[in-house]
Amino acid sequence: MRNLVNKLPEQIKHAVEIADNAKLDNATQPILNVCISGLGGSGIGGTIVSQLTGDKASIPIIINKDYSLPSFVNKDTLFIASSYSGNTEETLIALEKAQKSGAQIACITSGGKLLEIAKANNYNHIVIPGGYPPRSAFGYSSVQLFRLLTHYNLIDQEFRTDISRVYSHLIEYKEEIMVDAEGIADKLLNKIPIIYSDAGFEGIGVRFRQQINENSKMLCWHHVLPEMNHNELVAWAKNYPETAVVIFRNEDDFYRTQKRMEFAESQISKSTSSYTEIWSKGNSIVERAYYLIYLGDWVSVILAEKQGIDPVEVDVIGILKDQLADL
Repeated sequence: MRNLVNKLPEQIKHAVEIADNAKLDNATQPILNVCISGLGGSGIGGTIVSQLTGDKASIPIIINKDYSLPSFVNKDTLFIASSYSGNTEETLIALEKAQKSGAQIACITSGGKLLEIAKANNYNHIVIPGGYPPRSAFGYSSVQLFRLLTHYNLIDQEFRTDISRVYSHLIEYKEEIMVDAEGIADKLLNKIPIIYSDAGFEGIGVRFRQQINENSKMLCWHHVLPEMNHNELVAWAKNYPETAVVIFRNEDDFYRTQKRMEFAESQISKSTSSYTEIWSKGNSIVERAYYLIYLGDWVSVILAEKQGIDPVEVDVIGILKDQLADL
């Protein structure tokens, strides 16, 4: 896993090349909304990309992480099925429903049933390299989402430019990120991590939580501001020495949210001895997001190593899939 995380910048560079060479047909009719369906490592890209592009998207982009679909999905919907293996059952069942609804369909996958369906129906699809744990193919899958959304002119073309600059940005800060990740991992070791961020970067917090869950084999939770100021903040009236707080911050977080973050720190710091602010770096929201993702990925792997556990192993998920196959 260390090697896979180490090569995320190169993966993103390769992903951009794949995206640039993708052959895609135009929409059959105007698209009025987008539904991105995917789970786990295949789905987090949709969550993050939808948030990064949300305020500049020309139409609503919603994320689906279930077997079912919203009732509004129809011929005016672009339905994007993202499954790294191509065999994620929830995504395949949702895809079947999208087909029945008449939605316009595009797929991102490395193979499996999803690729078979895409080819059989002449759906727009982008094939990415296989052989990785899905969460380690984040660079491949997330970049293709930018490609699809720009292809259909649903987001500004500047996002393709921004994503093309992520490789050099991560290479520039790589050594600094690794040093910071080591220190953060020390603070989280033998603690319950709690992750906070601005609501617009919730996907980054979710990614970090998922990486800690799968790579570090640790429970943790996340919340966002300003929402946590209306509930969870009250719970910090007690002392929680077993916790370690990490908050992701950005220079362009809304100014009132920044004030809320500062107040939250003043209260939370009284209840835990570990409170770490992590400021993103980058010239665009895309660069800043991938900076935090790369840092979080490194923290999760280093945490696993410090515990002497295998960050790749996720046997329990395979056991669940075997049991579901018997239904």
